[in-house]
Amino acid sequence: MKTGTSAPDSALPAPGAHQPRFLVLGLLAITDGHDTVVLQPSRPASLLAALLLHPGAVVGSELLQRVVWGNRPPAGGRSALHTCVLRLRRLFAKYGIADHAIEAVPGGYRLYADAGTLDLLHFRELLARSYTADDPESALRLARAALALWGEPLLTNVHSDEIHRDLVPRLAEERLLAVERVFDGELRLGRHRELIPEAREAVRAHPGHEGLSALLVEALYRSGRRAEALAEYRRIHAHLTEELGVEPGPVLRDLQLAVLRGESPDGQHGAIATGAPAAALASGGRPLPLPVGSGGSGEPPPGLGRGSPSAPGALVLSSLVDAGLLQEDPSGRYRVHDLLRLFVQAAGASLPGAPAVPHDPTDLPPPAAGRPSP
Repeated sequence: MKTGTSAPDSALPAPGAHQPRFLVLGLLAITDGHDTVVLQPSRPASLLAALLLHPGAVVGSELLQRVVWGNRPPAGGRSALHTCVLRLRRLFAKYGIADHAIEAVPGGYRLYADAGTLDLLHFRELLARSYTADDPESALRLARAALALWGEPLLTNVHSDEIHRDLVPRLAEERLLAVERVFDGELRLGRHRELIPEAREAVRAHPGHEGLSALLVEALYRSGRRAEALAEYRRIHAHLTEELGVEPGPVLRDLQLAVLRGESPDGQHGAIATGAPAAALASGGRPLPLPVGSGGSGEPPPGLGRGSPSAPGALVLSSLVDAGLLQEDPSGRYRVHDLLRLFVQAAGASLPGAPAVPHDPTDLPPPAAGRPSP
């Protein structure tokens, strides 16, 4: 959160050698580089926020009236709007901001700003440079610098339903783009484990955001936590279908298939999890690593020796339960999870020596006598 104390307009810092800057990525404020003063809620503050969120663009008078007065503008709304503009111009002149910063144009008003005078444009510039940087470290550093410009809460000192309904959500989406860029940069640099706590926190704050969930799934998978990656996919799938009535997008679906098949998220074969798989289901030439035991050592669970004739079947069953692909009911029977069915259908073949997994839900019998239950 940006520092500074709420104060009336008259308490703004006196102009100095530093160029005054507007801040909208948090509370609406003005800073001279040393002191930052958060503006008190007022009609001119609402007007200023609307102009700053459309830098360099003409904002129509009718929209500005709705921003300032809602759906009930006063009689002579254009004259009242002009009065608010005059108050802002006097404020700008007093603190070293040129009088022509707000320009009257046919149909409305326009405020010119650049990356040096508005934090929103500075943020966009840093993020754009992050996308064009050749060096991954530089790209990540730029993305984190862009994200560091944001504070909380967002424009809560601007009392305008119009802004909070139509403009603040778009602003918040821009921030999430920067979060995704940071997370993607961490993955590119191989910092999968370090990313997981930060990614989990972001997903908790935005449980329906597909991009953040996809990055968390990938971080978990690359860290050898395949069961958790599949669990996160099931969570976002349930959220989207139950809350919004939509299926996950192609990025998440492709990532889920890559995890199921043991492929790299970029489509190349081979599990990239750190734990070596102890068993694999070959289907159509596509490997399916099955995490077993604890710690991903590749050893079978306790009590399952490699020489035991019943070990392979029990190992596969245990691994499927651990991965969340089978569900055990109280009677000891196992129900095939939709994720396993989807994998088999995508692979185009059923398990060797076993009947094809049917489309309808199937119950599997409990393990044979003497075979350890998972």
